[in-house]
Amino acid sequence: MKPTKKYGFDPDYAIPPGETLKELMESLEMSQKELSKRTGLTVQSLNRIIKGEQPITYETANIFELVTSVPAKMWNNLEANYREQIAKIKELERLKENVIWLKDIPVNELKNRGMISDSKDNAIVLRDVLKFYGVGSVAGWKEIWDEPIVAARRSICFETQPGYASAWIRLGELQGHAIECEPYDKKKFETAIKKIRTLTTTDPTESIPKMKELCAEAGVALALVPEMKKVPWSGATKWLTPNKAMILLNLRGKGEDLFWFAFFHEAGHVLHDSKKDLYINNKSKNDPKEVAADLFASETLIPAKFTQQVISLKSRKDVNRLANELGICSGIVVGQFEHLTKKWGWFKDLKRKLCWAEK
Repeated sequence: MKPTKKYGFDPDYAIPPGETLKELMESLEMSQKELSKRTGLTVQSLNRIIKGEQPITYETANIFELVTSVPAKMWNNLEANYREQIAKIKELERLKENVIWLKDIPVNELKNRGMISDSKDNAIVLRDVLKFYGVGSVAGWKEIWDEPIVAARRSICFETQPGYASAWIRLGELQGHAIECEPYDKKKFETAIKKIRTLTTTDPTESIPKMKELCAEAGVALALVPEMKKVPWSGATKWLTPNKAMILLNLRGKGEDLFWFAFFHEAGHVLHDSKKDLYINNKSKNDPKEVAADLFASETLIPAKFTQQVISLKSRKDVNRLANELGICSGIVVGQFEHLTKKWGWFKDLKRKLCWAEK
C-alpha cells in the first residue's frame, strides 16, 4: 500500500482585506468620506487599503474595531493571510524560472512514495521537491548536494544521476532523523555489531527490528529505504550529526548474503572513517576506504582463515555445517562460496530472498 497525503485548496490569487472592508461599508451604508472622518484616515489611504496597495497596520486594525465593531484580530488575520498568499504567488512565479531542473529529479518516484503532491503545476511540484530536500532554492540544493559528489569519491552514479542518487539518500536522511538514538558510542557499536552478527540466523521479521534497536542504542540510525531506479547502490553511510550516524540500506539483489554484507560494510565506515564524508557502497576497487570496508565486512562474517574451507564446499550438508561452526546463516556462506569460486547458483536453495513488507 502506498502512503497517501491530503492536500488543501491553495488558490493562485489573493483577496485583499480591503474587500471585506468595502463589503462592510456597504452593509453599514457608510461612504468612504464618512469612514475617513470616523477613522482619521484619508480617503486616499482607504482607497489604497481597499485595493491591497496599503497594509492594515495593527494601529489601523484597532481603529477599525472601534468604528466597525469587527475585532482587530480579524483585520490582522486578514492582512497576514493576504500578504502570505501574495508572497506564495510571487514565489511560484520565481520558481517557474527553474522548473527545467525537475527533469533531473525522480519526480514520479517521489509522488508514488507520497513525498510530494500529485500536482500538475510544475512550479508547485518544484516547491514540494525543495521542501522535500529542506532547501529554499535550486541553488541551495546545489550547495548541499554538489559537495557529496566529491565526498562520494566521484561515484559515477552520483555524477550522472545526481537527482536520483540524492533523492534516495535524502529519503534515508528523513527516516534516520526520525529514529531516536542514544549519542554515538564506538564501544557500544562494536558490541552491537557482534550481537547483530548472530541475528543472521533468525527470521528477518525478528532480526531487523532487533538490529535497528541495537544500532539506535549505540547512536546509529538504521534506515531501510526501497531501492530506486538509476541508483545501483546497496548501501550508504552518513553522519547526520556529530553524535548520530546513519546506515542506509536497501534490498538490491534481494539475497540475504548481499544485505548482511552491505550492513557490515557500512558499519566499517562508521567505525573507522571520517564523520565528514558521505560513503556510498559503489563496489569501487580503486578506493582504499571502500576496500577496507569490504575487508571489515568479510572478516566480521567469514574470517580469511576459513577461505579454503569455503572454496572446498561440496554439498549442502557441508555448507550448513560450516555455517553452524561460524554462527551465521547458510546463505552468507553460499554467497561467499559464489564470490570466491564464481560458481553462481550453487546451493541457491540455502540462500533466502528478502522482500519489502506491505505497509
